[in-house]
Amino acid sequence: MVAAAAGISAETLRKIETGRIPSPGFGTVVRLCAALDIPVADAAAVWDAPGSDRDDLAG
Repeated sequence: MVAAAAGISAETLRKIETGRIPSPGFGTVVRLCAALDIPVADAAAVWDAPGSDRDDLAG
């Protein structure tokens, strides 16, 4: 459902979730944020938060 709303395949979403696509394109991130009703700035803030473990965030 999220993948379809973001205009990506379910397989692509699975690859992002499991880290097989470790750095999805910005456009993909923007579409996923829109599908999840998350402001892109909020997603960026989590990614850049002091002490955040990007490996944990990526999967």
